[in-house]
Amino acid sequence: MKKLSIVLIGVLCTFQLCFSQGAPDYTGGMKVKLNEEGTKYFRIISWAQFWAQHNSDRPLDVNGNEQSDLNFSIRRARVLMYAQLNKKFMILTHFGLNSLNGDNLSPTGKGESSQLFFHDVWGEYSLSKNHAIGGGLHYWNGISRANNQSTLNIMMLDNTRQAWATIGLSDQFARHMGVYVKGKFDKLQYRVSINDAVTNNLQASASPVNGAAIYSGRRLLGSKDAGRTYAGYFDYNFLDQESNFLPYKVGTYLGTKKVFNVGAGFFLHPKGSVSLDNNSNIEGEDVSIFAVDAFYDAPIGENGAAITAYGLAQFNDYGNNFTLGQTYETGTMLHAHLGYVIPSSNSTKFQPYAHFTTRSIDALDDNANQFGIGANAYFSGHHSKLTLEYQNTKYANNDAVGTITLQAMIYL
Repeated sequence: MKKLSIVLIGVLCTFQLCFSQGAPDYTGGMKVKLNEEGTKYFRIISWAQFWAQHNSDRPLDVNGNEQSDLNFSIRRARVLMYAQLNKKFMILTHFGLNSLNGDNLSPTGKGESSQLFFHDVWGEYSLSKNHAIGGGLHYWNGISRANNQSTLNIMMLDNTRQAWATIGLSDQFARHMGVYVKGKFDKLQYRVSINDAVTNNLQASASPVNGAAIYSGRRLLGSKDAGRTYAGYFDYNFLDQESNFLPYKVGTYLGTKKVFNVGAGFFLHPKGSVSLDNNSNIEGEDVSIFAVDAFYDAPIGENGAAITAYGLAQFNDYGNNFTLGQTYETGTMLHAHLGYVIPSSNSTKFQPYAHFTTRSIDALDDNANQFGIGANAYFSGHHSKLTLEYQNTKYANNDAVGTITLQAMIYL
């Protein structure tokens, strides 16, 4: 058996791998059976995204010097492995790094940004064919499809940042420490979780003020009063049924499935934020985020054309007049994107797309708007692709900022 496993690994690693989303020659990837029945196995997935980005409006650096309009970065470098020990139990680990560039590289590779860290580590037990319970550092998020987005098959250059609505506030990089239950009832899929909020978040050094909340409930009120978060997402699959074996939602199927889903979700953190009352006493404010969304992906005709469309309405309450880093605000967000795979009989596929996001900001009584246009060139489905995107962002009264990014992605 050991010899067979070694041979399998060697064979798998010498072939160029593709994926079922637009690349039918991908036959399961680096998956190794540990028994003849295939009930025991492990699978390894690895991917990397390299960016070349042009931005003529970059601010001065920390020393007051002008920065180059062009910079390079590794947007993501990840390894994910999951193992099915038997039909009842699975374990998943996922590690890597993000946004490594010339500003945060270190001389010997020992700097903070150069280090790998765990994105996910969880174990799962099957309660029945369609239902399972698990726990650990997990990605079974609530709110929306976008908040459960896979980074392997995003249609746009990147996910809508504000849809990952709790990164660094209550979680570690969109992952919470807790327990979840997931499954489906016929065409209705669900995922719900109870989690611990992080203590040392993005506002670990912030002090409460009167009239504007900060996200420091657990740190300032304690874990008993402000330590728990609750999340859930429910989506009804009208057409082809999507897999919920893993939590990562597909961004575009490139016409290999016909999917129409409508979903709704939530995130609740009682007393997650705090502010000062008129007597300068700290009082907790509940954090609540709700969303509804719809996703459609289907082939058009018989010549390889396909359409992908997504719409999201997200309602954010981080506390009174909350705002942080032009990213998180109490207010409302509307997002939509649309892509079209151009008809072709070749293995290479081209997909132009457009997206638009508008956000209200209660604290500023103003809006933030973002739009982008781009195109994907798929040489082997999502496993080998180039993406070129122009994105324009305007935040409140600030000047609009335009960015052009070229991404090269490899996924095995």
